[in-house]
Amino acid sequence: MKASTTNIIKMIKKILFGALCIVQTSLVYANDIDKNPISNRNIDTELYQKVPKTVIIKTKKFKIRIDQQPNGKYLYQSWPANAKITSKPSMIISDGELIPDGTGGNYYYEFNNKGYNYQVWRNYLTEGNMPPYTLMVSDQTGKTIVNQDGQVVKK
Repeated sequence: MKASTTNIIKMIKKILFGALCIVQTSLVYANDIDKNPISNRNIDTELYQKVPKTVIIKTKKFKIRIDQQPNGKYLYQSWPANAKITSKPSMIISDGELIPDGTGGNYYYEFNNKGYNYQVWRNYLTEGNMPPYTLMVSDQTGKTIVNQDGQVVKK
C-alpha cells in the first residue's frame, strides 16, 4: 500500500507542476497583450492612414485648422470661410481628442466648447466623391446644428 500511495503522491506532484507551468505561461502571455485601447495609442500604425500633425480644411462657411499639440491633444481654430488664416481666429478650442472609427483608417477629431460638441470626420472608406472631411457640430441636446463637407487646403 505504501508503494501505491507514493506513486499517487508523485503523480499529483507532476500534475501540480504541469498546472503551474501552464499558469506561468498564461501569465507571461497575458502580460504581453497591449492593455491600452486603440484611442490611447499612436494612431500612426499600419491600420490607420497617417494622421497629419496639422490640417487646414475649408467648408462652405468656415476655415478650420487642427494642430496636434506637444501633449498629444488637438487644437481647433476656425475663421469665416473668406478670412485669412493669418488673422485672429474667431474660435479656439483646446484639448481635442483623435478618435479612431473602426479598423479601416477612419477617424475624427472631437472638441467640446460651452456644451457644444465639434467633430471633424476623416472618412477614407466611402464610395463616390465624398469630400475628405466633414464638420459636424451638435448642441447640448445632441441635435446637429452644423453639417458641412470640407476640402483640404493644406496638410
